[in-house]
Amino acid sequence: MRRTTISTTAILIALASPLAAQDFCGGKGAGGQWIGGTEDASDITTSAAYQEQMALVLGGNAYVGLFSLSEPTEVRIEAAGRGGGDPLIEVFDAAGGIVASDDDSGGGGAARSEVTLEAGTYCVNMKPYDSGPMTAFLRVGRMDQEPLTDGSGTSGGESPTNDCSAATPMGAMGSANTASVDETSHWSFTLAEPTAITITANSDDADPSIALYNSDGATLAENDDHDGLNSKIVQSTPLPAGIYCIGMGALSDTAQPITTIVSVYDAAAELAGLYARGEAAPPLDGSVEVTALGEAAGRLRQDAQIGSDVSWYSVDINEASLLLIEAIAAGDNGDPWLVMYDDLGRKIGENDDNDGLNSLLTARVQPGTYIFGVKQVGYSQGFIRLLIERYVPAQ
Repeated sequence: MRRTTISTTAILIALASPLAAQDFCGGKGAGGQWIGGTEDASDITTSAAYQEQMALVLGGNAYVGLFSLSEPTEVRIEAAGRGGGDPLIEVFDAAGGIVASDDDSGGGGAARSEVTLEAGTYCVNMKPYDSGPMTAFLRVGRMDQEPLTDGSGTSGGESPTNDCSAATPMGAMGSANTASVDETSHWSFTLAEPTAITITANSDDADPSIALYNSDGATLAENDDHDGLNSKIVQSTPLPAGIYCIGMGALSDTAQPITTIVSVYDAAAELAGLYARGEAAPPLDGSVEVTALGEAAGRLRQDAQIGSDVSWYSVDINEASLLLIEAIAAGDNGDPWLVMYDDLGRKIGENDDNDGLNSLLTARVQPGTYIFGVKQVGYSQGFIRLLIERYVPAQ
């Protein structure tokens, strides 16, 4: 994989001082750093060179890079880990809608996404695949600027192409279309009116990778590994009426069937999915089940049967403290994962596999209500013991 010297941008550490509290990308850009060091230098449309940062990501957290476009631009967004680092990237628009995500399309575990984006501000969430510590480069540039990765994708697999000349028409909106990449490498569909859409491609055996193109062959979005090995593209801003094409790739086995669905974007369902995956904190208004554990006065213990969707809990803190939350699998059938937010939905941290397969979160907290979620990784159900402890500074 190509490695180049950083000359025009600063080397930044993910735990360095974040930006002032600003609501970038619907809150997903909180604590982010401008990829060019400043807001003006982070306009990729006019930048004389690609912009790059190096980040140290610790404890299952994520690093957030911010960039802007002053006009519609085709950009290349890449992340490459040092050593054994395997970064994932997710790209969010100004409203917090996901416009691209990727795991391995850069080759050798690196992430790479090439997509045409409208003018605006964007946030790139970079995190390690295994939630362990990682040092990685994040680069954003135009297509005429030097790439960070070789773009080969996972060895032995196949990535999508924009050759839609022989695309197979899909069924009605919302219908399932199943075929291997060997059988059907491209699907086409038509929008009779401006429509926001969601595209899903599911097959654990194939490990699908998908890309969305317009009738001119321009890349609108692409994705690999949104949910496990399955892929998903969300276009929350309505696409113009017209003909579109989905390029299909299989990073594991091109002979395995992939079920692809194009459906009308459902904002409520998308939000519910974020809560179920632990990617956003639910509101404390009763619309999502959150088990209130009350005041964390010292030590609380809670046993629960936990599934692959996040189960949510809240605790109340009455003074500045160190809060510790531990998730311990009961028996051999468990691999818990933890995430914690404050009551405004700002992520405090997440963790997987701190001690074997068990998870641990620690955070300095101020008085208030905190929400944490736990789910199983790789198991459908299992009993998990939750331990919540609070420590106060010595007087």
